[in-house]
Parts: sequence; C-alpha cells; structure tokens
Amino acid sequence: MGSLTLEEISGFSEELVKKACLVSMAAHKSPDKQFLVENSRTSSDVFFSFPGSWSAAHWFTRQSFGEIKVDQSDLQGKDKVATSLRSVGRDELATVNEGLLRRFEWILATSSLPTEVEKAILEKRKIVFTGHSSGGAVAILATVWFLEQYLKPEKTSMSPLCVTFGAPLVGDFIFNHALTRENWSQYFLHFVMRYDIVPRILLAPLSSMGKELERILCLLNQKAVFPIQGSIVEASKFYETVMRNASAVASHAACRLMGNTNPILETVASFIELSPYRPCGTFVFCTGHKKLVLVSNADAILQLLFYSSQLCSDNELKSIAERSLDDHFNYLSELQESLSKPLVQLDHLEAIPLSPNGATAENIPTSNALNDLGLSARARLCLRAAGEHEKQKLSNQERMDSKKRDIVSGLQLLEEYKTKSAFCNVGYYDAFKISKDEDDFKANVKRLELTGIWDEIIEMLNRYELPEGFESRKEWIELATKYRRIVEPLDIANYYRHAKDEDTGPYMHKGRPRRYRYTQRWREHALRMPVGSSAESCFWAEVEELYRNTNPGAFEDIRERTIKLEGELEEWLHNKQISNDVFLKGSTFTKWWITLPHQHKSASRIHGLINN
Repeated sequence: MGSLTLEEISGFSEELVKKACLVSMAAHKSPDKQFLVENSRTSSDVFFSFPGSWSAAHWFTRQSFGEIKVDQSDLQGKDKVATSLRSVGRDELATVNEGLLRRFEWILATSSLPTEVEKAILEKRKIVFTGHSSGGAVAILATVWFLEQYLKPEKTSMSPLCVTFGAPLVGDFIFNHALTRENWSQYFLHFVMRYDIVPRILLAPLSSMGKELERILCLLNQKAVFPIQGSIVEASKFYETVMRNASAVASHAACRLMGNTNPILETVASFIELSPYRPCGTFVFCTGHKKLVLVSNADAILQLLFYSSQLCSDNELKSIAERSLDDHFNYLSELQESLSKPLVQLDHLEAIPLSPNGATAENIPTSNALNDLGLSARARLCLRAAGEHEKQKLSNQERMDSKKRDIVSGLQLLEEYKTKSAFCNVGYYDAFKISKDEDDFKANVKRLELTGIWDEIIEMLNRYELPEGFESRKEWIELATKYRRIVEPLDIANYYRHAKDEDTGPYMHKGRPRRYRYTQRWREHALRMPVGSSAESCFWAEVEELYRNTNPGAFEDIRERTIKLEGELEEWLHNKQISNDVFLKGSTFTKWWITLPHQHKSASRIHGLINN
C-alpha cells in the first residue's frame, strides 16, 4: 500500500485521463452519432468515445440479467481459433451483457469504426477507447474486440487503452479471468464515484426494478442535458433495490472467499437471483473528498462497489439516493481536483486495518482512504479475505512449481523406457499394453506418480485456486505438452488393455482424463491453433478404434478416417511430435495398417514410411 501518482502505478497519465473524461462527456451531446473520434494535440493518442444509452432495452434484453455467452458475438474472429474470452482448461465461455454487446456490434457493423481504427494503427497512434455510463461498457467491448482482432504480431504490437467513467459492469467472472490471464487487465481503467448508482445497476435483476429502471434512466438522460431535481421517492426506492441485490452478491462472494463450505450457501443461491456480472481491470474509486483509491483485485472491487455506498443510517436515504444520480455526472469536476494528488493503492489487502483507529504509521494514508469510503469493520474483513485468497493462489502456484523437478525426472525415466522398448520391435505403447516385464511395472508406477501431480494441478485449476496466468506460463505449457505426448499413450494402452472400452466406450468419448484435455487446450490457445488440432497424444486411441472396428471388405466405412489419420501422422512425424516407433513390426498400428486393401496402401502417403 502506498501513495503514488496514477501514472506511476498504472501507466495512465493525468493528461490522458482528463482528455478521456472530456471526450466521454462530449459524446453525450451527440447521441445521434455512434461514436466520436478525436486526436490529441499534445501526443499521438487518438480517442474513440461512445455515447451512453438511456433505454432499458439496451441494458436488459431478457430476464433476469440479460446475459449471453460470447460465442454468440462478433468479439472473436471468424476463424477456427477459440476466443480468448474463456477459461482455457475448463473451456468455459465468458458471459457478457447482451444489450450492451448488441449495441457495440451495431456500431461495428454500421459505422466507420473499423476503418478509423485501422487508420490509427497504420499511423501508429495510441488508441484510447473511452465512454461514460453505458458508453463506457461499449468502450470495454470495443477494447476487447481490438485485443482479439489486432493485437497480433502481423497486425500491431501497440496495445489499446480503455478508460471509463461510471460504467456498468459488462462481463462475468470468466470475462475478468480471461483478461487477467491474457495480461490484458492492465489496459482497462475504470473510475467510479462513491455513490454513483450506475456501476451497480447490473448487480440487480430486471424483475426487481420493474418500470423504475426506465424512469431512472430517463432522469439520468435529462441530467445529461441539463441539471434538474429528480424524483426523490423514485430515486430512493431504486437505490434501495439495487443496493439490496448488491448486498446479496457481495455477501455470497465473501462467503466463498472465506472458505465457507456450508451447503446452505448453495441452497440459498439456487433460489435467490444473483447477478453474474463482476468487475474487470483496475478501478479507481473517487471518495468525494478529492482523494482517489486504486484497486486491481476483482474480488475486492466487488466488495467496495457495495460497501463504499452503504448508508450509515436510514435518515441518509433520501440525500444519498439523490446523490447517487448526481454523482454520475460529477466525474469531470471531481477529477480536475483529485488527479494531480497522490492516490492510495490498495495492494496488500490482507494487512489492512480492521478498524478506523487501527492504523499504524506506515498505513495511515490507506486507513484514511478507507475511512473516506465509509468502510465498516465487516467491509474491511471482506477486503482482507480477498487479499488472503489472492495470496493463497500464489502460494498454491509456488507449491506446484516446486513439483516441476519431479515431473521432469519422471518424464526422463519414461523416455528411457520408451527408448529401451524400441529395441524389442514393439515400441513402448505396445510393450506397456502387454506389461510382462519389470520395466513395464516400473513405468506404470511412474505413470501413476505423475498422474497424482497433474490431477492435483487440474483440480486446483478447476476450482480457480491458481493464479489466472498459470495456464499461460510458457514453461508449464511446454512441460504439459511433453507430459501429454509421453504419458497419454500409456494411459490409452492401459485403457484398452483392461477392455474399458467395452463398458465406457471409446477412449476419446468418455475415457480421456481432464489432465490431457486441459493441457491440450493450453497449447492450442498459446499458439492460436485451431481447436482440437494438437491431438497427437491421442494417436493411439484412434488406431485402437480403427483396429478393433475394421471388418474385412468394409474398408469404405473407415476410408475417410484412415486417410485423415495418415495425413495427421505424416505431419506429426515431420514436426517430431510422434516418433518412428509407431512403424515397428510389432506395433498395433503396423498390424492394423497391413490389413488394409492393397490399392489403398500402395497409394498411401505413408507407404514409404511403413516399408522403411
């Protein structure tokens, strides 16, 4: 924790933020335009700003929260490479708000935005997407679209920036997980006034707000044009509704952070509508006392969205409810006075003081900032839990890193087993399937030891107990790929040796363990490969199925599968992803292949390899 300038901490300069705020508010004055583009006079920055929408239909397309999976969007490319907006190992897609997404897609399809962006790339300008209110949500989606489409070696190495003011949440937990894993979170900076209701709106379901949302958006629209006195009664009811739902979301999340395994927690969640939306990127909370508090921990941000806008007493409801609308348009004046001052960064959350009077000499600025946000002891406890959770994930990663040496030594032993088996003219796959020697037994012991390590890693990933970037670490991707290529053939051999296919079906359908599915997706994602294209470790599973289901005279039934496998085998051999021991005389592959029709074999692309 400490007091530094915004640029020192985040890389976003004071000048850039002020300019982004100006152009964001200017976009409100041009609601007929889909976006505004403005070049900076003092730098190479170019700002793309989006106006907000005051129609409830652009916020909620359906009950309850209007969410949609990203595979039904234009955020990803049209090729076969999977979108980055997913959990790679689990292959679980992110969720985004459909109304805001469709608004962005409409802009993308009917405006000159792609042309203007490509022009800025050619001119080597720094692109800044920005917006206020729901325009900020569109800016977030535009930034993600740019990152997916253009941040590639063959297009540009210049990353965009996204600065929003009072923007609603736009994506779920996986959306933030993916941005963090890709190291994209650093490009997003969101400013939130302490009582601004708009960043909290999507924490409540449409069913809880009825016609109030449309009326509140109408009031906000009028305030965007000229100041008026809003309806206190409507504002108060709306504020209470949103904050009640925000409380449920924050409390449920806090229980998980604190390790609450009580089944009642899930029972309650099953009949209470909880918003799927979660923060992403870095948030800067404006305390209202000309101080700024910067937070990057998404769990802590969610807690702050609720606790920083809590009422101290019921007597405050009317004044705070009105302020929740007024604050939505106070960003420019607030930042003019506070941006030049040092801000407080909440980083070592597990050490924050639990009471307003519990500060030490070292964390007085932090304590004062927490007091300015009105955080209760419970709120501080939730922030501590967020910090401890993050700390535990790093500790888990260190523990897994310490096991890399065991994995490497285990793979080396299996490599030696593979080399030794080749001298017996069967290859290590068939030697292991037969398992009649002591070496086969030792290889099986090592296989099981490695299985234990990798299953522990995968289970942690499945519960999101490792840092988001774990699946993107080059050393782990390379180690996992080597593990998969050496060990999965042994698992396949063991599967068919024990005839598990007779009960469970083909290995690839229900028999393949998650440790191989996860790690295959790691490589495909890292190298931007088509989905399913790194299946070299599954070669023997396809061979077994073809061998067991090839009937004399029925070659036409498997012709396409055979040709496909031969083509893949040739490529895998060329890239040294499979070794030549597959062609040994006693291998299952050779035994199967020589039974194929002579006409096919003579024309096969691997004919020469078999003969040699």
